[in-house]
Amino acid sequence: MTQHRHLLSPLTLRGHTLRNRIVFGAHTANMSDMGIPGPRVQGYLVERALGGAGMIVSEPVPVHRTGVLTRGNYAHSDDAVIPHFRKITDAVKAAGAVILQQLYHIGAHGDSDLSFAPHWSPSGLPSYHDSDGSHAMTGAEVEELLDAHVAAAIRSKAAGFQGVEVWAAYHSLLDQFWTPWSNRRTDQWGGSLENRTRFSRTLIDRIRQTCGPDFIIGLAISYSPAYPVMLSDADMCEIIALHDATGDVDYVTCGYGSYLDFEGIIPPFTHGEKLTTPLTAQLKAIVKHAVITSEAGVRTPDNAETIIASGEADLVSIVRGQIADPHLARKTTEGRADDIRGCISCNQMCWGRRSRDYWISCLINPSVGREFEWGGDRFTMAQTPRSVLVVGAGPAGLEAARAAAERGHFVEIVEALPVIGGQFRLAGQQPRRAQILDLLGWYEAQFVKLGVNLRLNTYLDESDIAAHTADTVILATGSLPDETGFQRWVPAQETLPGIDLGGVWSPEAVLRREARLGDTVVLYDEGSNWRGVGTAWAMAEQGKKVILVTPEAFVGKEIARTAADGAARRRIAQLGVEFKTEHCLARWHGNGVTIRNMLTGTEETIAASALVMSTTNRAFDPFPETFAGKQTHRIGDCTAPRLAAYAFHEGRKLALAL
Repeated sequence: MTQHRHLLSPLTLRGHTLRNRIVFGAHTANMSDMGIPGPRVQGYLVERALGGAGMIVSEPVPVHRTGVLTRGNYAHSDDAVIPHFRKITDAVKAAGAVILQQLYHIGAHGDSDLSFAPHWSPSGLPSYHDSDGSHAMTGAEVEELLDAHVAAAIRSKAAGFQGVEVWAAYHSLLDQFWTPWSNRRTDQWGGSLENRTRFSRTLIDRIRQTCGPDFIIGLAISYSPAYPVMLSDADMCEIIALHDATGDVDYVTCGYGSYLDFEGIIPPFTHGEKLTTPLTAQLKAIVKHAVITSEAGVRTPDNAETIIASGEADLVSIVRGQIADPHLARKTTEGRADDIRGCISCNQMCWGRRSRDYWISCLINPSVGREFEWGGDRFTMAQTPRSVLVVGAGPAGLEAARAAAERGHFVEIVEALPVIGGQFRLAGQQPRRAQILDLLGWYEAQFVKLGVNLRLNTYLDESDIAAHTADTVILATGSLPDETGFQRWVPAQETLPGIDLGGVWSPEAVLRREARLGDTVVLYDEGSNWRGVGTAWAMAEQGKKVILVTPEAFVGKEIARTAADGAARRRIAQLGVEFKTEHCLARWHGNGVTIRNMLTGTEETIAASALVMSTTNRAFDPFPETFAGKQTHRIGDCTAPRLAAYAFHEGRKLALAL
């Protein structure tokens, strides 16, 4: 309590007491079933309430047919959601958290594939979510959207929510009204500041009049300095002062980015931390009634404590941090902040899955979205403890060993290398990715607490495993780089011509500092993900001249789902990396490479001292199918090389079944 005393102090809003200053803020989890909140979202939110969050703001509900944005959005304008939400709100409140619902309309930035409706906006500008234009609302339609927001608030109150958060962030509908660039109206809803804020002030006033004095009303805004057409700090302070003067807004939560600066909305590890404090500190100085919440880049209790103790905000919204560890608040309260599984800001399974319109999960916490199936993010003790041998300390083996030990099994994990983590550790050695190394340190600390016997520098062959006393063997031996130079998009060519000349390396060899690269390196990136892009970045920071060749139409295609591709391309381009897109390799010459344009078939030869091949790995599994007298399981890359998320998932899933 002493270490985080400001963060853990209570706060009261409209008679509802938050047990601490930690908010699990609104975000699209995409977990509804045909618009109805069901067991998946209930398990997800209740777990964070059990984990100690002071306030939970449920996923935004679109207020109108023109505001539907995702497949998993809750049904708009439909009282059928009320009894289902009531189950969730009752359970969350019973677990000690205050729960609100965010109300939203995206304005111009809709998704016609999902709404099958025109996007309604103040002035009919293009969408920055898809390639469509939008419909400039009539006066009657403005009133229709006001009524829709109030109806949604009434529905939220009937469903047991203790308040609503009105969404004006990221250049959504309300922000579009506020911003002169996107509000070109000449009626009562446009022009002067009073007119541009009339929609939001009227909306909040009507919710207050309808839902009563004990109903919390929050206002979500964002800080987006990337484009001069967006509202400045001074603009936002003036707007919030107007709303605060009504006494109806109880808190203002400040995010980062916008639909014009999309990568900032869910900032990946390429961005800094505590991104909104420059604005929240200013807001704190001007509000008389509302309290201020800082979000975006607040990962840890220490960060959060600093923000509140310094007076930069009154509350902190930690979303991805409580996705990665739903018990972050409880562990902090118990003085166990070191036990928190820290978010690595990868965006791979949270925003990465949402961007493809799936329900969200988490790379390092596979229970996310499966709480209702797996019993939360907690463990039941095994009825019959087993002696478990885990071979390989990459992501799959680490999570299998940890979760099995949590359930009371006796676990030994062996690793041939002198450190844990496998290829995942190498990823942590790429620029700005050291949060991965922090996570590996967390596993080592958890092993000590759980009594897991970790043996490094230990290679077990078939006879060693057969002779081991364990009754259960988990093989998590991972994968190895392909050494043939095979390219997926040159399928008739089994090997790369000239590969026998030497000077061809894997990303793993580069990151282990085993590769003799010389000055100019061609990196062939077939996966279009961090294995290639991050290695190019690392080499460029070492002063190498890097030419990145990819068969994809743009560099970093597979990390586009994480919203980090733009930042990565900018940085490596600034470091001098050259891009050759939609090209494959024709031949390695030992001192250069011939590349082929996949659109025209033309070839060119590039002088290079080394070639790095970021192609699909091959599974490494040298062991027999089973070992006599032992239960034998295989998880992770030794079954099929994939991204780390699936290795963590298989490790946890197997441990729960032992």
